[in-house]
Amino acid sequence: MKSERKIFADYLVKKNLRETPQRGMILDAFLKIEEHTTAEQLYDIVKKRDNTIGQATVYRVLKLICDAGLAREVDFGDGVMRYEHCYNHPHHDHLVCRSCGKTVEVVDLVIEELQKRVAESFGFELTDHEMYLYGICGNCRHKK
Repeated sequence: MKSERKIFADYLVKKNLRETPQRGMILDAFLKIEEHTTAEQLYDIVKKRDNTIGQATVYRVLKLICDAGLAREVDFGDGVMRYEHCYNHPHHDHLVCRSCGKTVEVVDLVIEELQKRVAESFGFELTDHEMYLYGICGNCRHKK
């Protein structure tokens, strides 16, 4: 299995882009974060290592990381785009608390199979999907 670094380097070559130290630093910083992260959070981490890297550079490199298949954008409906690893990470869905914003990653084979059956019943071949379930988490329900 290829490393994320190799996949990113191959993608840059394919797009006739250079592998710069800044791109490598941003990729490495992203890969060390295991939770959902925003571009701003990633920028804050990278800026501590190299204050010459601008926020726009982080946004551009995050797009490259996504386009290379290493990350995907996730939208929990709060107006903030987040990013998560997708290469060599199992598919999962999300539970999102509408009160505090807590998110829980859910892997459920029964739900996955049901989604495939639903798609097939409408003549679709499922190639990808995202599922977000919104509600109020146990902690927030107990506070009320």
